[in-house]
Amino acid sequence: MRIFIDAIPLLVRSAGVKNYLFYWIAHLRRLLGDEQVRLFPFLDRLPDLDHEGSAADPPGTLARQALLFALNLWPNHAADLMAPPDGIFHATKLLYPPRRLRLTATLHDLTCWLLPEFHQSANVVAEKRFAERIWKEADGLIAVSESTRCDALRVLDLNPDAIQVIYPGVAEPFFAATAETSASARLEYGLRRPYALYVGTVEPRKNLDRLLDAWQALPNSVREQFDLVIAGPEGWQSAGTLARLRAPAPGVRYLAYVPEAHLPGITAGATVFVYPSLYEGFGFPVVQAMAAGAPVITSNLSSLPEVTGGAAALIDPYSPAELRAALDHLLTSPATRARLATAGKTQAQSFRWDTCARRSLEFFERI
Repeated sequence: MRIFIDAIPLLVRSAGVKNYLFYWIAHLRRLLGDEQVRLFPFLDRLPDLDHEGSAADPPGTLARQALLFALNLWPNHAADLMAPPDGIFHATKLLYPPRRLRLTATLHDLTCWLLPEFHQSANVVAEKRFAERIWKEADGLIAVSESTRCDALRVLDLNPDAIQVIYPGVAEPFFAATAETSASARLEYGLRRPYALYVGTVEPRKNLDRLLDAWQALPNSVREQFDLVIAGPEGWQSAGTLARLRAPAPGVRYLAYVPEAHLPGITAGATVFVYPSLYEGFGFPVVQAMAAGAPVITSNLSSLPEVTGGAAALIDPYSPAELRAALDHLLTSPATRARLATAGKTQAQSFRWDTCARRSLEFFERI
């Protein structure tokens, strides 16, 4: 059995989906070998993960994106010319995959249906088109959480027998982060004081303005001891939030994009990890923080209660008062932090890439 994976997201600036594809492909290849796990279009080598850059050089990136655009213009059979007579095609962007292959895809989230205001209109149109062409026609679908599976069944009326929940994993450096790793990262970024940490794209769905409001509402005695550190690239519709981050209140640090290699140390060094997102299909930053031993505050919505499994402080993300209270409590309670950190590391063991790859292989064999 050969598995062909549509790896177009590796060519663009991306966060969660790119993270998922990179580690998923790498671990599937460990099980099956490079020849059995091929990447569309004509991507054989996996370089280091760079959320801001492409897996190919600029001419190669442009050529592959042009090929995708051409293949997606109208129903056609061109992709059949690139495929053998059997196997699996796992789609992410290609709308007209090879007909001779079994079709699968991953359900990451349903935000374009549930929270369309948090997306550009073109993204909403493209995602809904993909759902009609791929999700509703697929022989099997992987959902990254039970929450996402339930949303897909409710919103799109998909066949429940076609969807299997297979949790993604956490990269090993988060589990392996040590005090030395943390000290090195803190030195690299000049993090001299204890800090609460947010990691993620700066965009409306991540709810950073309420986090900044909640931070400013903390007692002076707390803000005099701790910084709030924001790490993440600029997303869409984020000008107002970025203006606040680039001229921050005292004690707020904006690091912008942090390379993947530095994230485990920065995360492990946080006194508290805070992630008040308004919706997540899975929530990589939260699970990474638990693996690194940081106590977590996150939202009580979507997949986040599921993946944290009782090992995080859950708040209503629409309530700055609840967020402020949780920050105040954890930052001033070492015992609570220690309990959540221990519980979080245990819960994070449920999210291993080798487990994800084995379960995915079983899924493909069944399809």
